[in-house]
Amino acid sequence: MNPKRILVVGAGHVGLYAALRLSKKLSPREAEVVVVDPQPHMTYQPFLPEAAAGNISPRHSVVPLRRELRRCKVVAGAVTRVDHANQTATVQPITGPVREIRYDHIVMAPGSVSRTLPIPGLHEHGIGFKTIGEAIYLRNHVLDRLDVGAATTDPEVRRSALTFVFVGGGYAGIEALAEMEDMARDALKYYPELKPEDMRWVLVEATQRVLPEVDRDMGAYTVQQLLKRKMDIRLDTRLESCVDGVVKLSDGDSFRADTIVWTAGVKPSPVLDATDFPRDERRRVTCNPRLQVVDGDRVVEGAWSAGDCAAVPDLTGPPGAYCSPSAQHAVRQAARMADNIVAVIHGREPVNYRHKHAGSVASLGLHKGVAQVYGIKMTGWPAWFMHRTYHMSRIPSFNRKVRVVVDWTLAFFLKREVVALAQLHDPREEFVEATPPVR
Repeated sequence: MNPKRILVVGAGHVGLYAALRLSKKLSPREAEVVVVDPQPHMTYQPFLPEAAAGNISPRHSVVPLRRELRRCKVVAGAVTRVDHANQTATVQPITGPVREIRYDHIVMAPGSVSRTLPIPGLHEHGIGFKTIGEAIYLRNHVLDRLDVGAATTDPEVRRSALTFVFVGGGYAGIEALAEMEDMARDALKYYPELKPEDMRWVLVEATQRVLPEVDRDMGAYTVQQLLKRKMDIRLDTRLESCVDGVVKLSDGDSFRADTIVWTAGVKPSPVLDATDFPRDERRRVTCNPRLQVVDGDRVVEGAWSAGDCAAVPDLTGPPGAYCSPSAQHAVRQAARMADNIVAVIHGREPVNYRHKHAGSVASLGLHKGVAQVYGIKMTGWPAWFMHRTYHMSRIPSFNRKVRVVVDWTLAFFLKREVVALAQLHDPREEFVEATPPVR
């Protein structure tokens, strides 16, 4: 029997966990698992705020694919087209000619990208918060703005440098805002020229609440805690323009800001536009509860999907409900999908995915948090501890778990690193200036 080829598109939460489980449950005689992703690592996104704030090393929030997926074939490149009718994917490696990969089963798990709006100036001045590169950049940028604020004698320049705007009040926005403010406040101990009240931290949220995944009272508690830290919380407010760094809000306010972070939602990866898979009105791949791709009532044989890019029915919710785009669902969907693929290869029937959302945890900075798990609500230090414990247990590999715990342990005894490494973003600048062109 020729081994089946299983192509996994994307190595995020779904792709990595599914490939790892498939490679353990299927022998090389039964299947070959091929993983395609442009990045050589999986980013554990819940740790991005802690990596940006310097609580853990950025490298410890990512999982190297080749170390973790030793039984899989890893292709560093981007899938540019999927022709499922002919069970062929076109892949552009990071270098070299385009190649075609034939497969028997495909796992579409390219994840999501930032969902932006056509706001003037956002393209030029905004930054997202979905990748480790964006987290590192934001950390360096915030610390660099503190240096600018401390060095300048111009009050307008200082005010603009020390104004930080975060758009979006979901988990990504709240955690990024809280962790970065916590880090910057810590760093001010080394800036005698600056006072905490010189900084302005602004949250812009289009709805009337934050953290929609938890009950309203927990969202209200979060807002109260941020207000106690003198943050500027704008609910039911939209960003209308940020041309030339001038932030204009729907409530009529206008001010300059050197830092504009966009965390207002996600949308399915544009990779799906180059496939022949059926999509719903939100451009997600349509799936049944077994995580098989479906076209209406017809199962698309050999095609599977899960995570942010898939519309997976939530069997624990009301009719018509879909699973939320969270890591909690993605990890469990990956395991169920891998088991279903193994079942199909072995001639058995796949099983429905069913998981009742356990709740959510969020960090609001060092020793501060909010949590709602199985109906139990916690705030402050207990919630922060639960947040760390849960995510430490979920990050893949014993290697990463140990490194993260070591980072946290050292942080109890050593002061936080608050130095900006801005040269990372343009490392050749000094060398280019020192090297005259040859004429």
